[in-house]
Amino acid sequence: MKQIAVLGLGRFGESLAMALMAMGNQVLGIDIDEDKVSAVEEELTHVAIADMTDANSLRSLGLSNLDVAVVCTGDIQTSIMATVLLKDLGVQKVVSKAKNVLHEKILCKVGADQVVFPERDMGVRLAHGIADTNVIEFIELSSVYSLAEVFILPEWKGKTLMDADIRVNYGLNVVAIRRQGDIIVSPRASEVMQEGDVMVVIGKNADISNLDRHRKK
Repeated sequence: MKQIAVLGLGRFGESLAMALMAMGNQVLGIDIDEDKVSAVEEELTHVAIADMTDANSLRSLGLSNLDVAVVCTGDIQTSIMATVLLKDLGVQKVVSKAKNVLHEKILCKVGADQVVFPERDMGVRLAHGIADTNVIEFIELSSVYSLAEVFILPEWKGKTLMDADIRVNYGLNVVAIRRQGDIIVSPRASEVMQEGDVMVVIGKNADISNLDRHRKK
């Protein structure tokens, strides 16, 4: 369980705060808009009406004692100021939401430990979900590499991972296999793939997309 502050309770911030609560974390929701705070005060561990660009307001909330602070505001100037103030207060990890590539670069330069780009990330995931019928879930790790859940190809059924040689033939590293509700982490080379298996793989985006082309051959 972690203690996490979510600064900015718009649609993204509210949904993030709710998800973090559902995962068993303690969440402090912060916004300058009283209505937004009132809407979630019964759902979160703590709430506060505060200006995230005011150092004294943030200091009074004891944010330096938390594990993570997430800046979710959609206002670029506010998010930059809040990120700087949170780092100055000694918050262990600051995650900030970016609206565009330039905003992302600025947030990194002013001290954000992690920058999220929900619109871009969702667009990439949606594109793969629409275009790649073989891909179930897709998480971009960088501009080149991603982690994905993929259906096994028909020709892999009954073969071991060693026989299929997925790393050599497809450029992908298998990190887990999901089978009938169970998950096999770091499967052995002797693991036989079965119908309905879903593989968790890491590889280049192009190689993950290529699986769909192999399926259609």
